[in-house]
Amino acid sequence: MKNLNVCVCLLFVCSRLHQIAKLYLFSASSGLYSCPLAMTDGAAKILKDSFHSEDILTNAYSRLISRDHRKFWTSGQWMTERKGGSDVAYGTETTAKAQDDGTYKLSGYKWFSSATDADMTLTLARICDNDGNTLQGSKGLSLFYLETRDKNGQLNGIQIQQLKNKLGTRQLPTAELLLDGVTAYKISDEGKGVSSISQMLTMTRIHNSLSSVSPMRRILSFAKDYATKRVAFQKYLTKHPLHMRTLAAMEVETQAALALVLELARLLGLQENGQASENDKLVFRLLTPITKLYTAKQAVSVISEGLECFGGQGYIEDTGLPGLLRDAQVLPIWEGTTNILSLDVLRAIAKTEGGVILAFRDAVVKKVSHAHEQSHRDLGSVCDVLKKRLQETLTFLQEASKERPEYLEISARDLAYSLARIYAGALLIEHASWSEAEQSNVAVAKRWCLQNLSPVFRHHALGAYTSEESSLDFEITMKEHSQL
Repeated sequence: MKNLNVCVCLLFVCSRLHQIAKLYLFSASSGLYSCPLAMTDGAAKILKDSFHSEDILTNAYSRLISRDHRKFWTSGQWMTERKGGSDVAYGTETTAKAQDDGTYKLSGYKWFSSATDADMTLTLARICDNDGNTLQGSKGLSLFYLETRDKNGQLNGIQIQQLKNKLGTRQLPTAELLLDGVTAYKISDEGKGVSSISQMLTMTRIHNSLSSVSPMRRILSFAKDYATKRVAFQKYLTKHPLHMRTLAAMEVETQAALALVLELARLLGLQENGQASENDKLVFRLLTPITKLYTAKQAVSVISEGLECFGGQGYIEDTGLPGLLRDAQVLPIWEGTTNILSLDVLRAIAKTEGGVILAFRDAVVKKVSHAHEQSHRDLGSVCDVLKKRLQETLTFLQEASKERPEYLEISARDLAYSLARIYAGALLIEHASWSEAEQSNVAVAKRWCLQNLSPVFRHHALGAYTSEESSLDFEITMKEHSQL
């Protein structure tokens, strides 16, 4: 029985990896269907913990996870309003009025709602008292479930104002929606909407990371194939060392991004199955925003480089290649911008009183030390480099926290980049040490660790976070603003 339980646990852990691997293959050619799938995954996770014996939520959950296309539902995620995106605590104006039957009527304006054709959605709103007053800030927000159509197939008090004219993701319907008496069900405790929907954001950020690495692999595959057919200066592109070096750099970035995403999937599987240690949970908390913000930036960079590999053809709409870059540009914006998530990294560190960063350190050291001990692939020097960069980053964080806490926000993005590069390096080194690994995996690990793995320490050493530097940035910005 014990062995059976272990097998079941491993099955559930691996199921997340299996899911992410399949979506990795599917996402780049899905026509943006990966977006509603991300929100559906997040909604299912929330509803699973919010049944409260209500048949309507049980039915919704069963539809979200159904493999029968006739029953399957997709979900939306309606959070962004006219006052802004990430600041939902003070940007949400949608109100909810309680009804005698236990439901609520929602009224408000959702400014940016993707997958508008979804069957249901989760949204935030402020509950009104009898006088129509609401609490402001995050304590005034609750989470609601609603179905987009009623039993007669008519829109549930929803008016589509207009579809968004976007830079990319044009296959995905995004609209401005007026909620005018929408019937909804409260599924969080009153005032706990932000914390309740955070589970959905965790899932959509993982899917965002997945949607970053998948088109990176797609454009790289195109570029590699093109290099075997395109002749320039009487030679195939594969015979030009500089071009091959460019493709190699793209390959390293793509493998690093994939390693981060698969690690997130592994940690998620452990956590969902109750097999995660406290360190695993802390690393997962920190790695989620880090992976999302870093892979999104990687996607834009790698795909842009990929278009350049085709020369002028990469700029022609008929090839379909420009659409890859347009669609990628939303990835650093969706589910939290780079700066917002960098500040979230600081919050994770502060809330755990440094415990999360210690768990991160232990995870990196464990992976690198094991690789150093087990490997016969000459990884010793690169292991030493990574551990040194790790120590430099932790030294900066320790000194800044104690002596210059005001510089932490200024350096938040560089810190997030440093943590991302270091953890990706640890994963690549670990992979390269496996007996099944190829020599190319060793080359990727070494190439990755040749870059500046700790920009936050380097900028700190160069004095980039001094008060004079910060004041200069402010003065330049305000001077430019006054001249407009």
